[in-house]
Amino acid sequence: MNIDDNNGTTVLWRKTGYKPPRSIRSWLIGRPLPTADAPHQTIGKAIGLAVFSSDAMSSVAYAPQEMLVILAVAGTAAFSYSIPLAFAIVGLLAILTFSYEQTIHAYPSGGGAYIVARDNLGELPAQIAAAALLTGYVLTVSVSIASGVAQIVSVYPALYAWRVWISVAFIIFVMLINLRGVRESGITFAIPTYFFLVMMYLTVLLGLFKWLTGSLGTVIDPPELEMAHALQPVTLFLILKAFTSGNSALTGVEAISNGIPAFREPKSRNAGITLIIMATILGSLLLGITTLAYQIGAIPSEGETVISQLARTVFDNRGILYLLTIASTTVILVMAANTAFADFPRLSAIAATDGFLPRQLTYRGSRLVYSRGIAALAMIASALVIVFQASVSRLIPLYAIGVFLSFTLSQAGMAHRWWKSGHLKPGEEKKERGSIVKFDPHWQFKMAVNALGTALTLLVTIVFAVTKFADGAWIVIILIPFLVTIFTSIHRHYQNVAKALSLEKFTDKTWVKRHRVIILVGGVHRGSLAGLRYARMLSDDITAVHISIDAEETERIKKKWEKWGEGVRLVILESPYRLFLEPFLEYIDQIDAQRHPNELITIVVPHFVSRRYFSNLLHARTANTLREVLLHRKEIVITEVPYEVD
Repeated sequence: MNIDDNNGTTVLWRKTGYKPPRSIRSWLIGRPLPTADAPHQTIGKAIGLAVFSSDAMSSVAYAPQEMLVILAVAGTAAFSYSIPLAFAIVGLLAILTFSYEQTIHAYPSGGGAYIVARDNLGELPAQIAAAALLTGYVLTVSVSIASGVAQIVSVYPALYAWRVWISVAFIIFVMLINLRGVRESGITFAIPTYFFLVMMYLTVLLGLFKWLTGSLGTVIDPPELEMAHALQPVTLFLILKAFTSGNSALTGVEAISNGIPAFREPKSRNAGITLIIMATILGSLLLGITTLAYQIGAIPSEGETVISQLARTVFDNRGILYLLTIASTTVILVMAANTAFADFPRLSAIAATDGFLPRQLTYRGSRLVYSRGIAALAMIASALVIVFQASVSRLIPLYAIGVFLSFTLSQAGMAHRWWKSGHLKPGEEKKERGSIVKFDPHWQFKMAVNALGTALTLLVTIVFAVTKFADGAWIVIILIPFLVTIFTSIHRHYQNVAKALSLEKFTDKTWVKRHRVIILVGGVHRGSLAGLRYARMLSDDITAVHISIDAEETERIKKKWEKWGEGVRLVILESPYRLFLEPFLEYIDQIDAQRHPNELITIVVPHFVSRRYFSNLLHARTANTLREVLLHRKEIVITEVPYEVD
C-alpha cells in the first residue's frame, strides 16, 4: 500500500517488514513471537494440569508434615488426629472445587477471586483479594522451592549449608523457563509432573497394600522428635492450629480459575475438567500420605522429610525407587513455583488494566508472556528465600493466610452472584464488567454451598491469623493493608492523569503567539551550527547563551561566534564559581518571569554523539540534566540536536 494514499481518511495503516534479529536473549528464552501466534500458544488439559496444578499437587509433599509439626508438641500419640484432620481438609477441598468450577464458567476471562470480588463485592474487597493472591503467589514460589531443596538435603545432608543459594538458583531457572512462554514451559514441565504422579501413586498404593496385608512396618531410625518445651495437652486450639497448617495443601486450588485464557477452546470446559482432575489427585494423595505417615510412625523433621521416611519404609531401602520418588518430589516442588509464575503475571496484568498496578505489567514480552511480572515475582521470591533462610516451617506461617483470605472473598462473591441470579426473571440477563449474570434455577443450593465455603474459609483464615500470628503471620496481616494502600494510591494517580488528559468538554483556546528559542553554546563548531540551523526553523527570536568559566576560552568563542553566528545575539553568563547549571537556571528564571502570555520557550542543546557507545561516556549529557531540572516548568521545552562524529 502506498503510505501517502489515505483513501479519503486521515488514518493510515502500514505493515512493517522488520523482524527482531537473533541475539543472546533469543537463544536464552526463544525467538520473539508475533502477536498473531497468540492463539497457537494456548494449552490443552494435559499440559494445563502441569502448568496450573503443580502447586496444589506438590503441597501433599509438605502439608501432612506441617500438620505433624504442630501435633508433635503433644507427643507422637497426637499424630492420630492427623487422619480425621486430613478428611476435614478434603471436605473443604470439595467445597472449593465446586465453587471454583462455577467461577470458571461464570468468568471465562480469568482473574479468579479478584474478578469475582470486583464484580460482586466492590472495589476494596477486590483490592484485598488481589493483595492476598499476589502475596500468596510470591510465597508459593518461596515455599515450594524451599521444600524441594529440603528433599535434596534429606538425601544429601552435606548440602544443607547451601540450601539458600540452591533455592535461588532454582527460582532463576523456573523464571527463565517461564519467559519462554506458557506453551513451552508447560511442555517442559509436563513430563516431570506425570513422573511425580506415577511415583507418588506407586508409593501410596504399595504402602496401602503393605499396610492392609500387615507387611508395612515402621520407619527405621526415624529423626529425633524436636521438642523445644515440655509436652502440651491436646486442646481445641492445637487441633485448629494443625488443621490450618494442613490446609496449606489447598493452596493453588484457585490457580486454574485465574489462568482460563491460557486454555484452548472451549476454554471454560477444558479449565473446569482440569480443575476436577487436579482436586481428585490432590484429595486422594493427601489422604493416602497422611494415613501412611501415621502408620509407619514418621517424625516431622527439618533434617529428613516425611516423604523421605515414607518412601524408604515402603521400598524397604534407599534404592532406585526411593531415589526416583525423592527426585520426582523435588522436581514437582520446584515446579509448583511454575503455577505462581503462570498466575502472578496474569493477575498483575488484570489489576494493572484496572489501574491498581503499574500499566507496564500489562505489556506482553517477546514470547507473548507478561515478562515484567515474571521477573518481579522471581526477584521478590528470591529475597524472601534469603531472608527466611529457605526454611519451610518459617515460611509456611506467611503462606496460607493470604490464600485463604482470597478463598473467603471468592466464596462470598459467588454467593452474592447466585443471590443476584435468583432475583432475575427466567431468560433475563444482567451484564457486568467481567461476566453476564443469568437466572439459575438452582441458585439457592449454589448460594448455600458458597455461603458454607465462605464461613469455613473465613474460620480457617481467622484461626491461621491467631495461631500463627507470633510465628510470622503478623507480617502478612500488615502487608496486605499496606499493598491495598499502594493499589489505592496508584489508582488515584491514574484517575487524576486520565482526568487531566481527558478531551471531554475540552476546548483549546490557547495558541502560541510567540516562540522564543534559547540555544546553549559550549563552543563554536559544526555541532553548534547544526543546532543553530535547527533553531532558525523554529523561530526568528533566537538567543545564544554561553556560560563563561574560562576567560580565554570565552574570548575565542566570542570571536568565532561573530564570524559564524549568522547575526544571532550571544549572551555570555559569567560564572565566577565555575558553575554551569546555576547561572543558566537563573537566566531562564529571569526570561520566564518576563514571558508574555501564550509564549513558548524552547531550549536547544546541540551535542555531538559518537558511533562508539563507550566514547559517549566521555562527554557530558547536558540536555538530560536540564530536562530533569526543568521537567515541571510549564511552557519550557528541551530539545537535543545531535551531530554524529566518528
